[in-house]
Amino acid sequence: MTPFAGRRGLMLVLSSPSGAGKTSLARALLASSTDLELSVSATTRPSRPGEADGRDYHFVPEATFDAMVREGAFLEWARVFDHRYGTPRAPVDRALAEGRDMLFDIDWQGTQQLKEQARDDVVSVFILPPSLAELRRRLEARAEDRPEVIESRMARAAGEIGHWAEYDYVLVNDDFDRCLGRIRTILAAERMRRVRQPGIFAFVRALLP
Repeated sequence: MTPFAGRRGLMLVLSSPSGAGKTSLARALLASSTDLELSVSATTRPSRPGEADGRDYHFVPEATFDAMVREGAFLEWARVFDHRYGTPRAPVDRALAEGRDMLFDIDWQGTQQLKEQARDDVVSVFILPPSLAELRRRLEARAEDRPEVIESRMARAAGEIGHWAEYDYVLVNDDFDRCLGRIRTILAAERMRRVRQPGIFAFVRALLP
């Protein structure tokens, strides 16, 4: 623990093409971190087996989503395939002010919007697959999607990967545990940045004659 109190929370963003592992990495990171919370997105898509409203997503009808957009209730939102996803603003603002860190599993469009809203609070990490062949193998191994959906995801992957240079950090998920360890290192370092520890200024002033 530092001798000076107070720290503003951060937004840790994980993005990747579908199948590259960001959701699995996010779950593992949350399971091993007591001081990190998942930002639960709102979505217009129906829930999948095993998903719970309020835990995995806030499942809302199109009309509710439209109203939230009009009211400025989202930090970011985007259409992904046939559905819309958005990050509710209020719980994130509250968490950061209280010094709590939030984890985001969102795409490049959402990341751009977050940076436009609060660049100094965002730490962005892009996860690359080791190859497109391995990406396809992982999508097929999940056995969640029809063949035409897999083809759509593969077609979309190139466009998503093209945004890699917009991120603060870029990792290749060729070894799950190693990639997870590197994300933990990034998070630990970013928490110690001077701008996220406002209490340090008063501490330093007290040290000076």
